[in-house]
Amino acid sequence: MARRRRKEEGSPFGGAAHWMLTYSDMVTLLLCFFVLLFAFSSIDIQKFRAIMSAFQGSIGVLDSGRAVHQDDRIEDAALEMDVEQIITPPTIQELRQLQDIFDTLQTWAAQQDLDGLVYMVMEERGIIIRFADRVLFDLGKAELRQEAKEVLDRIGNLLNRIPNHVRVEGHTDNLPIRTAMFPSNWELSTARATSVIRYLIENCGLQPNMLSAAGYGEYRPIQTNATGEGRAANRRVDIVILRLGLSEAEPYTPALDSPM
Repeated sequence: MARRRRKEEGSPFGGAAHWMLTYSDMVTLLLCFFVLLFAFSSIDIQKFRAIMSAFQGSIGVLDSGRAVHQDDRIEDAALEMDVEQIITPPTIQELRQLQDIFDTLQTWAAQQDLDGLVYMVMEERGIIIRFADRVLFDLGKAELRQEAKEVLDRIGNLLNRIPNHVRVEGHTDNLPIRTAMFPSNWELSTARATSVIRYLIENCGLQPNMLSAAGYGEYRPIQTNATGEGRAANRRVDIVILRLGLSEAEPYTPALDSPM
């Protein structure tokens, strides 16, 4: 009788225990599952990093063995995605909250007799409170007019009651400006946005970590710059109340109790 060989030559397991292959397949499938969850839903970036770190420490079958997957390109590609591409569309709760804020702002604007000076627009990203430039600033200037401060005082009281992130965006027409203070429309639009931000923080008590400023120069017009009326409409400052889903996507770093 031929003696049975204890080990077949050319075994696909290379002498390792049979359960190792099944275990590695299971972990790989779980990794794919979490990547798909990330791709199709809104997920906190820090939580995703923690999940990926846990898998990177567990995929290796043996302490001295080679991990099944050592390529971090999946994680890097996912984390480098544009934030708005991985944020889900507005939920019903978000839309209801925005509608409540929008109705309150409309009532407020009517009571303040601001027709033609302040406009309210609701978009997918949130609510835009749009000021014509003559309401807030003199032509070519970034210092707030006295009348503008009175309007911002009232707006600030409303903004203090909501949990949404607020972004202030400055815009100009396409007429070039070349001064020592503002070499281009980029500087002018950004300076106007930061002037509004500073006033809201210093005089209305808004939290700085809930605010951001952006200057777009002449590059996001809402009307044609070929006419004087169109250029006047493009010279504007927008206070954008972001919907909660986008508010949570804004960069946030908790304040330290003491300096490092």
